[in-house]
Amino acid sequence: MNQEPFPLHTVYNQFEAAFWFLIALVLVLFYRRRMPRPWVWLLPLSFAVFGVSDVIELETGAWWRPWWLLVMKAACVLVFLLALQAHRRQVKANARA
Repeated sequence: MNQEPFPLHTVYNQFEAAFWFLIALVLVLFYRRRMPRPWVWLLPLSFAVFGVSDVIELETGAWWRPWWLLVMKAACVLVFLLALQAHRRQVKANARA
C-alpha cells in the first residue's frame, strides 16, 4: 500500500497550532498564580484563538481565505501588540520606581 506523506505545510501548521496552544496554556498557568487584572486573560485567549486559526488554515489552505480568517488572525496580532506595549510601559514604570 502506497501512502503519501503529509505535505510539509500541513505538518508545519499542525506544529504551529500546537505551539500557540502551548503558549496559551503556559500563560493561563502563569496568570492563575498571579491573579492579574481581568483584561490580562485576553492574551492567553488570543494565543488559543490564533492556534484555532492555524487549524482552520489547514482546511482552507490559506491564511487570508476566507476573509474572516484574516480578520481573526489580525485581531489576535493586535492583542499581541497591545500586550507588548502594556508590558513595556510596565517595565518602564517599574524602572522609575
